[in-house]
Amino acid sequence: MGPLPCAASVLTENFVESQAFSSLNLKPELLQALESLSFTAMTPIQQQSLPALLAGRDVIGQARTGSGKTAAYGLAILSRIDPTVNTVQALVLCPTRELADQIAKEIRRLSRCLPNVKLTQLSGGISQRPQLASLEHEPHIIVGMAGRVLEHLDQGTLNLANLRVLVLDEADRMLDGDFEDASRAIVAHTPATRQTLFFSATYNDIVRDFSKTLQRDPVEITVDTVTSPAQVEQHFYEVDPLRRIDALAMLLSQRRPESALVFCHTRRDAQDVEQQLKKRGYAVLGLHGDIEQRERDEVLVRFHNGSCRVLIATDVAARGLDIPDLAAVISYELPEDASAHTHRVGRTGRAGRSGLALHLFSHRERARVAAIEQDLGEPIKTSKLGIPAKVQDNPVQPTRVTICIDGGRRDKLRPGDILGALTGAAGLPKEAVGKISSFDTRSYVAIDKKVAAEAMKRLREGKIKNKNFRVRPIE
Repeated sequence: MGPLPCAASVLTENFVESQAFSSLNLKPELLQALESLSFTAMTPIQQQSLPALLAGRDVIGQARTGSGKTAAYGLAILSRIDPTVNTVQALVLCPTRELADQIAKEIRRLSRCLPNVKLTQLSGGISQRPQLASLEHEPHIIVGMAGRVLEHLDQGTLNLANLRVLVLDEADRMLDGDFEDASRAIVAHTPATRQTLFFSATYNDIVRDFSKTLQRDPVEITVDTVTSPAQVEQHFYEVDPLRRIDALAMLLSQRRPESALVFCHTRRDAQDVEQQLKKRGYAVLGLHGDIEQRERDEVLVRFHNGSCRVLIATDVAARGLDIPDLAAVISYELPEDASAHTHRVGRTGRAGRSGLALHLFSHRERARVAAIEQDLGEPIKTSKLGIPAKVQDNPVQPTRVTICIDGGRRDKLRPGDILGALTGAAGLPKEAVGKISSFDTRSYVAIDKKVAAEAMKRLREGKIKNKNFRVRPIE
């Protein structure tokens, strides 16, 4: 698609009373789904963007993580597709499998009252076989990672000739670095008449340059991009670089967050911090490029479940993660790219909850503080962190453990079946059972530590839905 006018209309947040979804010209089935999900008042990004989205305009939407961007473009997609026409009509590209999972889940929830809407997820790191089977009868919506989507286009197993809506979620990443070539190649397979939507928490000049070639007269909407001080308590600490791990351990012991996501620069740093904290008695796991997808799934399940309290990750590994009720984010080092600071802080203090963001830096990293100040447009107060000669570690210990049941969606094993087996035949009180997560071939359940051994014993001796399943702890 050639260059098009980009005299973007710019809308910034103005503080008006939130409107109801019923004020929009949405299909009755979408309003019914929103009501069933208890979605009544729009968030700022939804209120500002949905009129343009529903009118078919191209949009650049900028709002912080957790602000409701997915529901905004999800409603736009579901308003534009025709379920009676069996062609791919909408494509959402994103950088990680976890984000693809979240987006697919959200759009499916919004489409619950719309009959015959088919959505297929095309993510890398897993077998193509089930994807090929799903693509034999064309879905209406595809959510996927650029590399895998491009593979299907090259193989001729995917056709985007009738695409109506293209969405780039985390657009700043999709149009830079590793994903740029694949994103450009995918766009070349789409019709020029499509509606093109960019959404992200941050934007740079690269994205704006791409907008000039991929979008037509886009409406630019910027709302809720900075986490409110009332929501997130932030502190910047200057530390001796040789005692950075002591500083991290001290903050975790003193602040004692129920859950903490610690950001490191590199995979090697993340592995080292994980090992150091484990030696000090912290319930910690790492998320980086060296682990297989199945192990990655289990790491995230355990962190969500609360059977792990601290997660160590790089910015790349953590991109797209949705971690509800995250108590704290900690920068083991400040990011080299100031915009990454916004992504980090935006993971806590979500949906009106309070959060904590702690940032460590050495004297040599003062320039990064200045870059973040410039990006935020306000001064940052820093302080030196006094670290005793010997840090007294006092980690928060998990109260639950995660057990794995080797049966999942393919076995028609539902969370309700597992809960019933645990509270019925196994005799556990309902409050002893935590979050239950289902995958194709596995299910995970968080169990109170005090009764975990007994729960596993009874599940092994009994049956779930009249079947025997292997049951084991995840450690």
